[in-house]
Amino acid sequence: MKILAFAASNNKNSINRTLASYVANLHPNADVETLDIHDYEMPIFSAEREQQLGQPDLAKKFFAKIGAADALVVSFAEHNGTYSAAYKNLFDWTSRINQKLFQNKPTLLLATSPGPGGAARVLAVAADSAPHFAADVRGCISVPAFHDNFDTQTNQLTDTQIKQQLIAAVGRLGNN
Repeated sequence: MKILAFAASNNKNSINRTLASYVANLHPNADVETLDIHDYEMPIFSAEREQQLGQPDLAKKFFAKIGAADALVVSFAEHNGTYSAAYKNLFDWTSRINQKLFQNKPTLLLATSPGPGGAARVLAVAADSAPHFAADVRGCISVPAFHDNFDTQTNQLTDTQIKQQLIAAVGRLGNN
């Protein structure tokens, strides 16, 4: 099963990218590709820019990556209670190619942060929004206090209860 994993963050050291990759690799039949949305930076979306530029190749490539995957694992960084500007911009450009940008892929939505809130607010926004853009959401899990619950030396989640929730959720992506 080809799983596309990415963080909705353009931070090169994103804990959300670490989480997305870790969780995608929990699937027993995973062939995981982890994207860095930093590689998909485009001008800030506006209708005027769209008229000038058309649909940027980077947005088309991102849309094609989603289309080539069997399932998606997305982990959201929370910036002031909502999406990071980098993700929102990529999302805006890509949704202009096709509003069903998630292409009915089985999708696991995650979020984490260094604090106890675990980016739960942005995860709630994403969970509410994603089905409108053709995500087949199979689970939503927030991981609080990332650095207290994830050992970056061993690349392992240390909280067994959260790990069991993640294993169950990734299993719902199918093709076990």
